[in-house]
Amino acid sequence: MDCPKCKRPMEQVTFEGIEVDRCTGCRGLFFDLMEAERLRGKHGSESIDVGDPRVGSQQNANDHIRCPRDTSPMVRIVDPDQPHLYLETCSVCYGTFFDAGEFTDWKQDSLGDVFRRWFARPRA
Repeated sequence: MDCPKCKRPMEQVTFEGIEVDRCTGCRGLFFDLMEAERLRGKHGSESIDVGDPRVGSQQNANDHIRCPRDTSPMVRIVDPDQPHLYLETCSVCYGTFFDAGEFTDWKQDSLGDVFRRWFARPRA
């Protein structure tokens, strides 16, 4: 399988029995259905996100990509709790691609994320 962003080969990495595909070039991560959610709650799982977040941020410009699993066009989504993150998801296999550094950021709420949600909530 090749990376949807930089076209380099993907390698499999495993954390606590969950296999994830990681690009050997840009270090982006491809998660099959629910893998990211399962790993989000596991202490230390951010260790699979070894890429440079600055490189990952540059990859956001490359948003017309195809799913590495089934070649379907991927759709850009934004996490409503962390609107600074741009992820790509497949509407066929429901896999999700995180650029380098995005999984670590998505996994860990920053103080700014907490305040943003608090100020955004409806007032009575």
